Amino acid sequence: MQPQTTQKSAFPWWLVVAIAIALAVAVFIATNDLYSQVFATVAAGIGITIFVTVAGFSLASLLGLGIALMALSGSRWANEIARFYVEIIRGVPILVLLFWIAFVGAPAFVSGWNFITAPLRELGLLDALAIRDVSLLWRAIIALTIGYSAFIAEVFRAGIQSVETGQIEAAKALGLSRWQRFRLIVFPQAIRTILPPLGNDFVAMVKDSSLVSVLGVADITQMGKVYAAGSFRFFETYSIVAYIYLILTVGLSLALRALERRMRRAQRA
Repeated sequence: MQPQTTQKSAFPWWLVVAIAIALAVAVFIATNDLYSQVFATVAAGIGITIFVTVAGFSLASLLGLGIALMALSGSRWANEIARFYVEIIRGVPILVLLFWIAFVGAPAFVSGWNFITAPLRELGLLDALAIRDVSLLWRAIIALTIGYSAFIAEVFRAGIQSVETGQIEAAKALGLSRWQRFRLIVFPQAIRTILPPLGNDFVAMVKDSSLVSVLGVADITQMGKVYAAGSFRFFETYSIVAYIYLILTVGLSLALRALERRMRRAQRA
């Protein structure tokens, strides 16, 4: 009787309730003209939210992996640079970093680019770059990339260090190069440790992507902000905004958990 009790208690009743509420809300939105209009307006920003999240997370993962490899390279200078980067970036709030990249970093980049390319502009080969040429969308993506790369670097570092050194030594004895050891031995095992926290960071970035609305990027939050400011329907608008974000984040969380379970079953097999 004990195992049956445990199995019943493990049934995800919370998920059943959440799905029932989500479906009820969806029916209400579809049958209510006001909420249908709000949903149609806000949903126009879903594409931008997904693009910002996927682009920012992909770049942050690549940069984070590079920083993690620097920290584990054995070079004193590379290790110090990686540690400096991680500690400094992790200490700056994402919103502050977003403002800094958008209004300080971008103008500095434009000035530096124009200075470096001055000879080419004198020859008529290039035009001067203006600050407005650097889109606010990509300023936001770069800020999220830098902000999350520091956290992702620590995830990669911990995952790589979790691989037993004996296996690495065995790979060395077999004559595998450093890149072959990483690709064939270290990374396939480390990804099992890396995936859960990496998935959590991805879900977190979906929510933090709402911060790009402060730059006027037309994501879900910005579309809701504009609609609410024009219609004064704040309750209806931000309820829809919260509903869409919940659908995205809960759906992603469930997909990541299913992937983790599949990897565990494959590992046991």
